[in-house]
Amino acid sequence: MSEVWPTELRVSKDRHRLVVTFNDGASFDLSAEMLRVLSPSAEVQGHGPGQRVTVPGKRNVQIISVQPTGNYAVRIGFDDFHDTGIFTWNYLRELGEKGAELFAGYEQELVEKGMSRDKAEKPR
Repeated sequence: MSEVWPTELRVSKDRHRLVVTFNDGASFDLSAEMLRVLSPSAEVQGHGPGQRVTVPGKRNVQIISVQPTGNYAVRIGFDDFHDTGIFTWNYLRELGEKGAELFAGYEQELVEKGMSRDKAEKPR
C-alpha cells in the first residue's frame, strides 16, 4: 500500500493540466503532454528494458478522462485515444517531483531522433 495518496485530482478547464494534491500537502501541476509521453503503459514503456518508445507530436494533447483503478492508481484517457496508462499514486508523485528532469530527457530524445513536440505536417 502506498504511503502517499492524493486528496485531490483536478483537470484544468482547458484539459491540458492535471493538478494532484497529496495527503502530506504536496501539490503538483502536471501537463497533459508530460503525462501522455511518460505514460506507464506498455505502448510507451515497452515490454522490457530498452523498449521504451519516444512519442512525438503531443504538445496539445488533452485529458478526456481520469478513472480510479482500485485504491492505488488512476487510468488517464487522452484525446488521441491513448488510455492504457495506469498511473499509481507513487508514479504521479515521482512525475511531480522529477517531471522537469524526465521531460527534459524526453525533449532530448526528440532532438536526437529528429522528432517534434508538435504534430507532423501531413504530406501534400
